[in-house]
Amino acid sequence: MDSFSSLVVEAQSCTLCEKFLPLGPRPVFSIHPKSKILVIGQAPGTKVHATGIPWNDPSGEELRRWMGVKPELFYNPEIFGIMPMGFCYPGRGSGGDMPPRPECALTWHERMRAEMPDVQLTLLIGQYAQKYYLGARKKATLTETVSAFEEYLPEYLPLVHPSPRNRMWQRRNPWFEACVVPGLREWVHKLL
Repeated sequence: MDSFSSLVVEAQSCTLCEKFLPLGPRPVFSIHPKSKILVIGQAPGTKVHATGIPWNDPSGEELRRWMGVKPELFYNPEIFGIMPMGFCYPGRGSGGDMPPRPECALTWHERMRAEMPDVQLTLLIGQYAQKYYLGARKKATLTETVSAFEEYLPEYLPLVHPSPRNRMWQRRNPWFEACVVPGLREWVHKLL
C-alpha cells in the first residue's frame, strides 16, 4: 500500500477524540493526490455524518451553486479535495453545532496536504478554517476577512459558511453575492 492509501485508511479509522463525539467517530473527507481545489469547511453535520458524504446537505447545495458546479464534478476527488477542520460530527451546542474538534487539523491536515501537491486553490469556509490557515493574516472579523478575499489569492479564498443559518448575513452583505461569488466561480472554472 502506498503512503497516500495508508494515510487515508489511517484517517478513516481515527478514534482520537471518540470520547467527545456524541454519535461516535465517522471521519468524513474526500482527498486524492491529483486534487486541484481543496475545500476546508468546519465539521460534518448530522446528515453528513449519517450518509458519510461530505457537503451532502443544504450547505453543500449552496456551496455548489456559488461555484457553479454540478454534484458529479464536486464529488470527483481528482478535482475537489474535501477536508473539514473536524472530520466527525462534534455534537450540538446552545447556538447550533459545536466547534470542530481541534485534534483533526493538528493530526491530519499537514499530512494530507503533503499528499496533494496539485492543489492550486484552497477554499477556507468559515471562521475556524480561516483562523487556522490565515493566522495573523486574517482580519478582525469574518466579514472583513471575506471582503478582503483578493489579498489571499491565489493560495486561499476565504468564504462565509453557506449554511442556511447565514442567509441573514448574506442579505446584510450583498457585496458577497455581487463580488465574491463571481470571483469564486472564475477561479474554480479556471482550474477546471
